[in-house]
Amino acid sequence: MSHHDSSTGSATDACAGACPLAAAGVRYTVDGPLDGPLDGAVDRRTFVSHSLLAAAAMALAACGGGGSDLTAPSSIGSSITVASYPALATTGGVAIVSLSGTRLAIVRTDASTFLALSLVCPHEGGSINQNGTGFLCSKHGARFSSTGTWLGGQRTTNMRSYATTYDASTGTLTIG
Repeated sequence: MSHHDSSTGSATDACAGACPLAAAGVRYTVDGPLDGPLDGAVDRRTFVSHSLLAAAAMALAACGGGGSDLTAPSSIGSSITVASYPALATTGGVAIVSLSGTRLAIVRTDASTFLALSLVCPHEGGSINQNGTGFLCSKHGARFSSTGTWLGGQRTTNMRSYATTYDASTGTLTIG
């Protein structure tokens, strides 16, 4: 391995026997003296400050989640015709619908009562899917009952629910 002698400008084999790379025949040279900064090099202060900024940005991204995380809207303001969803014909039935750009689980809890639950996980905006008789966050494994109550897995709050009004005469469920 050749090292550059900045005082003479000549290459010397300073570590020929001690350096494993030199023993393997790897050699390098540097053109010009090493007594000033190399082109494109940054000083220690700039390196450390940029490294700290990059680390802080990564920490914030991890804490705040990525740009793909969702937030459940505060209201929906839409209606569905219950008869259009066969799963809602019986108590305990669940229909997955998309209203106003939001995925919801509509749960029939009795003959004239329904729940509307956001399928956006309250933990970090992951997508919640139906799983057996309840729901499961695909991002962190939070489990919820059929009524949206948190049961286990990643600690979080209950699923967001929206007010519903059912008009039995028209078979219309208004959400929000």
